[in-house]
Amino acid sequence: MAKAAVNSISVYPIPRALPVNQDFDVFVRVPGGEWVEVGVLLVKVDMHHVREASLVKFDFSGEVEVRVICNREPVKNAVIRPLSTGIHADIIDERTIQFRLSEPQKLSVELNGDRFHNLHLFAKEPDDQRPDSSDPGVACIYPGIHRIDVLQEKLADKSYHTLYFMAGLHHIEQVVVNVPSGKRIYIEGGAYVAGSFVCDKVEHVQISGHGILYLAEFGRFSSFRGVRIMYSGNISVSGITVVDPPHYSIYLGQSQHIRIADFESFSTRGWSDGIDMMSCCDVEIDHVFMRNSDDCIAIYGHRWGYYGDTRNITVKNSTLWADVAHPTNMGTHGDIEEDGTLIENITFENIDILEHHEPQDNYQGCLSINAGDKNTVRNVIYRNIRIEPFELGRIIDIRVVWNPDYNPFPGNRIEQITFDGIYYNGSDDAISRISGFDDSRCVDGVTFHSLYINDRKVTDASSGNFELGDHVHRLTFN
Repeated sequence: MAKAAVNSISVYPIPRALPVNQDFDVFVRVPGGEWVEVGVLLVKVDMHHVREASLVKFDFSGEVEVRVICNREPVKNAVIRPLSTGIHADIIDERTIQFRLSEPQKLSVELNGDRFHNLHLFAKEPDDQRPDSSDPGVACIYPGIHRIDVLQEKLADKSYHTLYFMAGLHHIEQVVVNVPSGKRIYIEGGAYVAGSFVCDKVEHVQISGHGILYLAEFGRFSSFRGVRIMYSGNISVSGITVVDPPHYSIYLGQSQHIRIADFESFSTRGWSDGIDMMSCCDVEIDHVFMRNSDDCIAIYGHRWGYYGDTRNITVKNSTLWADVAHPTNMGTHGDIEEDGTLIENITFENIDILEHHEPQDNYQGCLSINAGDKNTVRNVIYRNIRIEPFELGRIIDIRVVWNPDYNPFPGNRIEQITFDGIYYNGSDDAISRISGFDDSRCVDGVTFHSLYINDRKVTDASSGNFELGDHVHRLTFN
């Protein structure tokens, strides 16, 4: 018989140099125990109109009670999203709400309908993969300003297998750390690292922990991307959070056997996508929370110096929030010199989409396939996707396109696309779009097993508010 989980809580201080948000006071406790305060980090959201939201992050096992005090305004109503979690808050008084968690969650706590001054709450399991800091193979890095040559020397030293960033604030001079094969970067809870990690032509690297890559403008310590993985294999990124990178949070180029798990990111800059990949194979993205001011997840073929097809990509058990552009997107970039790139065997499963706001018609779609650059996109499955009310955009957008801003040539083909369990609740006026480009560049074989709009099953294109263009073959509603 399995033993019941022992109740425990771990909270981590925020360094004084970093901005906190006083909109909320947050406390946690083992049920019936003493309340413990959790630091509230200020995180910026939404490139259209940058605002100051809040983030708390803690670890727990068993059960935990959460108390949130709103200092911004009296509480009239409280919503906790994703709605699929079924978590409801009790309003204790005009300033206080309270709720209980019995499993790890990544949540948005929204008071009085405010999605932009909300509280993001990431409650994680205790990190049982934390390295032993007394291990002679672990190089402990204490808070401070770090010379890049010293860090690179430690990583090159074969007597060390792990670089362990301890709790506190870390500034990395020259910003970028190149991680060799077989090494581990560990960023513990309460560690804030102003720096970026690059895996370039390496194998078997881990980047993990419950700390934060803090990439907001921080004097001369601003960074370009959070984690960059290029021409590499067997790389894992887990547990960490990336805050306000100037570019992508995680960038993948011509790499394979990549696992990204229990990851979160926030961004507010132009082209500050969440996780983007070019010419990659065998990638698993699991339990991530992305709130980005560009595509949350983008899957491409050839781009820049990355070549080859993209295949076997899975995104699952995740929450996507696109303040700008697409929650999910694929197909834009490919190899026009070699008759395009093949993008195939892609699965999105058990996903909550909390927002989509894109005023430009050409970049709309919660579930988007825009095949350009002679690309063929095929064998894509969207399964068990829950889309909550969004501000501006489309539910589904599947097109073979020629977008002069990015594509010298139109795409070749989109085929064998399956939607199985898509649930949208929001405006009855929300629309979708499917279109080919010409007779030889078509969309062929799109199947809807179950698509619901406000609990109403869609049985044909008309009842689903689909705009159907030309050159669409074998569109089926089962």
